[in-house]
Amino acid sequence: MSTFFEELNNETLGGVAYKNLSLKKKIIAYFTNINNATIADLAKELNASTPKVTHLLNELLQEGLVNDYGKVDSTGGRKPNLYGMAPDAGFFIGVEVKKYHINIGLLDFKRNLVKFSEKIPYELQNTAASLDELCKIILRFTDELPVGREKILGVGVNLSGRINYATGYSYSFFHFDEEPLSRVIEARIGIRTFLENDSRAMAYGEFSSGTVNNEKNVLFVNLDHGIGLGILINGQLYYGKSGFAGEFGHIPFFNNEVICHCGKKGCLETEASGQALVRKFQEKIKAGSSSSVMRKLKKTEQITLADIIHAANNDDMLAIELVAEVGEKLGKGIAMLINLFNPELVILGGSIATTGDYIRLPIKSAINKYSLSLVNNDTQLVLSRLGEKAGIIGACLLVRNKLLYPGAG
Repeated sequence: MSTFFEELNNETLGGVAYKNLSLKKKIIAYFTNINNATIADLAKELNASTPKVTHLLNELLQEGLVNDYGKVDSTGGRKPNLYGMAPDAGFFIGVEVKKYHINIGLLDFKRNLVKFSEKIPYELQNTAASLDELCKIILRFTDELPVGREKILGVGVNLSGRINYATGYSYSFFHFDEEPLSRVIEARIGIRTFLENDSRAMAYGEFSSGTVNNEKNVLFVNLDHGIGLGILINGQLYYGKSGFAGEFGHIPFFNNEVICHCGKKGCLETEASGQALVRKFQEKIKAGSSSSVMRKLKKTEQITLADIIHAANNDDMLAIELVAEVGEKLGKGIAMLINLFNPELVILGGSIATTGDYIRLPIKSAINKYSLSLVNNDTQLVLSRLGEKAGIIGACLLVRNKLLYPGAG
């Protein structure tokens, strides 16, 4: 790892060394978040002298973190050099843990997805064996990478449920001992590791590289086996006091006797999630309804969420009907969120969002019905642009931020 990243974790720095590190961080932040720049641009932006910026840039060049991209086209006078982040200055791994598969990817410093492996078979269970398999999958991925392990600066692991990003604890999965899960995984894979809630990571991926343009107040609704929510307020992820904000699926919405996996009855997830969709679909088949899903299956218990989504996207009427039913109930819940947050943008992501307008239109209709028109007129409802890559990109960028700004979050 380069000197710059060693200095980031050195809490004893003071005086000139600390000021130089702060300016280096600002230079790298400018390159990664805005664009390449000349020395004059940086000196003006950072309110620093040209000799100081030149000195620090030379150090970053020697460490391989920054590239000199040559002369800038300009009219008259001496043409200045353009500097920017070296894509291979460092890499980040994002791991998206789903109920029945894992997505994993490698991102460089300039947000290029260098390698992406999706839908690696895996079953998420709250067991030591499931955690062992997760670590093995990460290790296999790192062993096959085209870059050395010393170039991998961090790993971001996304899990559903209650995650405290600041401490590295997971309270929904793999909470077996007193040590934070992030440290447990880090010890096994040998790379600095951070945890994040899957919906928040997906939201940040969309915010940084996907659907979001200039909007600053955004809700990302993760529609999968459960229901998650990522919240962006004034362009910042909202965590709440302990990092548990966004438990949208566990709002008590229905007066039913269906027990949610959280142990309570009537949660939104009991009627408007992927697992609810599977349950309703199985009940319909048992009651005599027909579907193309059963052409390849012998038992209703074998029906999966992926089967229903595939059927809906291939014009299966029962699948379309039940997706719409789930969408109407989701829309009522999202209408409540719109009344509370008054967002500019609501993004629908997760596996159910891949049904497109089959889910979006019923949600939109319910939003119009149940939210205040004055409020929902401000809100756009769109589908995720990044799809399965949203969480991977979000995880990597959050790790990058954590390394550059270790005191934040």
